[in-house]
Amino acid sequence: MAAVTYAAKRRRAALRTLGFLSPWLIGFAVFFAYPLVSTLYFSFMHYDGFRPPVWSGGKNWAYVFTHYPLFWPALRNTLWLVVVMVTLRVVFGLGIGLLITKIKTGTGVFRTLFYLPYLAPPVAATMAFAFLLNPGTGPVDSILRRIGIPAPGWFGDPTWSKPALTLLALWGVGDLMVIFMAALLDVPAEQYEAAELDGASAWQRFRYITLPNISPIVMFAVVTGVIQTMQYYTQPLIAGKVASGVIQGAGTQFEPGYPDKSTLTLPQLVYNLGFQRFDYGSACVVALVLFALSMAFTALLMRRRGGLIQAGDRP
Repeated sequence: MAAVTYAAKRRRAALRTLGFLSPWLIGFAVFFAYPLVSTLYFSFMHYDGFRPPVWSGGKNWAYVFTHYPLFWPALRNTLWLVVVMVTLRVVFGLGIGLLITKIKTGTGVFRTLFYLPYLAPPVAATMAFAFLLNPGTGPVDSILRRIGIPAPGWFGDPTWSKPALTLLALWGVGDLMVIFMAALLDVPAEQYEAAELDGASAWQRFRYITLPNISPIVMFAVVTGVIQTMQYYTQPLIAGKVASGVIQGAGTQFEPGYPDKSTLTLPQLVYNLGFQRFDYGSACVVALVLFALSMAFTALLMRRRGGLIQAGDRP
């Protein structure tokens, strides 16, 4: 009898737990599990959105990896942006956060000035940057020429297009600045005081006190930055359109990646294949590659998340 009562209590506890978890479970199934399984299913189908899908085996995968000329340039550009842009955004955001926390007066003014660019709509900010960095009439290049510095081509030059996108990302680094400021202000002041009494330099205080205390926030900034950059779509597409001078109207189709595929990213391929070429099977292949890369980067970063803390423990 006691065993039956205990088993009934366990079942009621399990049902109660499932009841509390049900909103998350339903959301996970509807918005993640089902789309992921459907994407995997359609990656093996020939499907144009109008006729029923037809099994094609691995033809979509072979086409994307061996015959689609835009895939490998887009993959290289996306990885470049993940490594360079995310790194610089984290370093730049942390540096500004450190600088503002050290300022005694006018902190609110500087915090507002650095945060406001983050609030600018992505399309408007990209168009403004494209006009500012215009090689012919842009004020930035005009100033550089006046002081004797050769003006880059920026969004019109394949060599400078990704650095120009990185400058745009650094201009809107206010979100990371606010997060890092909150973390820096939460570091115990007595640890800095003890380190100063022991004669620690500024670099030693940063390495052995600041960095270990804010390492979870640094990891959060890096992981979310990688995920956001894997979804980088609007800014490179608008920059390429503005720099190319293409006016897109009804019935026209813009091939992304101007100039010379240098601003092409994997999310642009998903849109190009799925909604311009109506090749949903190949678009699903690219989407799965994006998902696999995001998971790999996240797993690698989470595996090494203790490195910053352990570095602070070494003498």
